[in-house]
Amino acid sequence: MAAASIRLFNTMTMQKETLVPEVPGKVGVYVCGPTVYSYVHIGNARTFTSFDVVVRYLRYRGFEVRYVRNYTDVDDKIIKAARETGEQPVALAARFVEAFREDARALHLLEPDVSPKVSDHLPEILRIIGTLVDKGVAYESQGDVYFSVRAYPDYAKLSKRNLEELCMGERVQPGEQKREPADFALWKAAKPGEPSWDSPWGKGRPGWHIECSAMSARYLGETFDIHGGGLDLIFPHHENELAQSEAASGKTFARYWMHCGFLDLEGAKMSKSLGNVVSLREALGRVDPEALRFFFLSTHYRHPLAFSDKGLADAELRMEYFYETLRKVDERVGGKEFAPGPLHGEPARFLREFESLMDDDFNSAGALGALSGLFGAMNELTDKPPVKDKALVGRTLQALREDVRKVSGVLGLFEDEPSHWLLRRRDRAVKERGLDVARVEGLMAARVEARKVKDFAEADRLRGELKALGVEIMDTAGGTVWKVA
Repeated sequence: MAAASIRLFNTMTMQKETLVPEVPGKVGVYVCGPTVYSYVHIGNARTFTSFDVVVRYLRYRGFEVRYVRNYTDVDDKIIKAARETGEQPVALAARFVEAFREDARALHLLEPDVSPKVSDHLPEILRIIGTLVDKGVAYESQGDVYFSVRAYPDYAKLSKRNLEELCMGERVQPGEQKREPADFALWKAAKPGEPSWDSPWGKGRPGWHIECSAMSARYLGETFDIHGGGLDLIFPHHENELAQSEAASGKTFARYWMHCGFLDLEGAKMSKSLGNVVSLREALGRVDPEALRFFFLSTHYRHPLAFSDKGLADAELRMEYFYETLRKVDERVGGKEFAPGPLHGEPARFLREFESLMDDDFNSAGALGALSGLFGAMNELTDKPPVKDKALVGRTLQALREDVRKVSGVLGLFEDEPSHWLLRRRDRAVKERGLDVARVEGLMAARVEARKVKDFAEADRLRGELKALGVEIMDTAGGTVWKVA
């Protein structure tokens, strides 16, 4: 498939632009990954899911993508957390890297092409800092090295902030030896008990921002296509990355900047200081991972998203509807062969609509709407076929089912066997409701026997008893199944 024309919103220009890669047909994507001092929160998870879909869709549309998402494993927060747990910072960071990988797999996040760690890239970091010092845009002060924002005329062009106001609004923190309040650390002198490395300015460790400049340059080049992250990273992290990278190389750093909107918790912005942060691991314990992923994608990535128990429950019900539809279709036409011929209606229109919406700034929310139309068409053809030609209906259902598989590869949804997903959903609901499964199965078996002897009054009575327990039964082509209503 030839690479398609995709438009995306560029935070730098504050408008949608057609993606024109630095190298035709190839796209380099760098996303700021987790700082591994704890379990990632759902705001991070939403950002990573959004860019997971961006990468999947670019590949679907024919681009060759190199996807880099880093781990920050050297940071003040890690040192602080290690002191609280009594671990070594390196050990604590490694533990939470593995925890993130486990949670990411559950959320169906693709493994990036490269997942670099700060601790493995000190030579690259030191080279950039040395270049900045040699160029006079960074300076050493008592073992620290700072970037001089006044020495870089384009500082704050991404965040559109006023440098004078920034300098007045900031203050030099105790222990900092910088000339201007807005200057930021590239290298921090070693302190007792902290991880440190040798450098031309003495033993120390890198500042936060320099790491992404070094790792993106190593794996994508000094100029690459898409830099992504959450809105909260625009300032100061991305602003500082941009300044130090372009000051060092003299080249454009990232050609397109993409930022994911905030996730609010029951109407309030999540904040560790407010104590209202929900971890991804906690959320995965409350809702099916695919339902959580569906929830994240149900709102455009640039828009705020309200996280609530109702929102999760609605997402899980929607996923249940999708999987029940797929089960019906697979029972109807799975593995069957139909003679070649025409299709009913225009089933390809749903995939075209999906692609059109995704081409427009990766509009997953709109794309899910197109997907609902596709599933509606499948339900109509299985429940109340508008035509009597079984081969025509079968071919059309198979064409629609194949389009679901294509969409699945983009959205990371519907990757499970329908019966397996539905059984897991039922088991979780049974546990939550405290249902007696043995009693339910007994009533189900009795109903089957009643139907066999055509005692439909008894079968209806048993259905009513099951309904009173909160159990809904469905007579399908593959037999009678039940779920928690």
